[in-house]
Amino acid sequence: MPVYSRVLLKLSGEVLAGSKSFGLDLKAVEAIACEVAEVAKAGVELAMVVGGGNIFRGVEAVKGGMDRAQADYMGMLATVINALALQDSLERLKVPTRVQTAVEMRQLAEPFIRRRAIRHLEKGRVVIFAAGTGSPYFSTDTAAALRAAEIRADCLLKGTKVDGVYEKDPEKEPDASFLPHISYMEALTRQLKVMDATAFSLCMENAVPIVVFNILRPGNLRRIVLDGERVGTVVDSSKG
Repeated sequence: MPVYSRVLLKLSGEVLAGSKSFGLDLKAVEAIACEVAEVAKAGVELAMVVGGGNIFRGVEAVKGGMDRAQADYMGMLATVINALALQDSLERLKVPTRVQTAVEMRQLAEPFIRRRAIRHLEKGRVVIFAAGTGSPYFSTDTAAALRAAEIRADCLLKGTKVDGVYEKDPEKEPDASFLPHISYMEALTRQLKVMDATAFSLCMENAVPIVVFNILRPGNLRRIVLDGERVGTVVDSSKG
């Protein structure tokens, strides 16, 4: 029996780049699709939000002088490319999917409609939300927190390249301490960079627990959702 009946999985664009520093690594996309397919076929209602940092990073463009809103819109388009790649991989695994975008592009995907998204989930379809919130100045982490609340997800799973939350960046400081559990307020107070403050606040206000874990370790998604194992870092309202 799955631990969660409905979850939202947030993927950074970087995990879809695989060993590359830029673009899509189709083997990496297929590997993640296999993890998602296993959980979906077990009867879990699963939605996804995907970032676009492997294709375009608005923050870097802004540093180069680009208008922030324009850069964010370009980043939204990058997330659509990633969503379509995931959709293709999932459907080749016989998992029915729908892509919904916050910016309308009807030839490619459905517009985001909350009730329709929930109905797709109830029918066993994986729903991939793309184009962030549809507004500039909001990250895809914030989009994930928003969509998780809107579809009444039991949990927001953030799949990353690291094992969870550390007190400092483990790539820059290898001796950084791992944090298996933190509260929303602690994450906000310590300004932990695994998600932005708006995303943490949205989850706190709507009582959506967060699990930050390494999506690149085979079986981790199954261990969390189907087996109920303690994997990665849990962020919720309790004090541990």
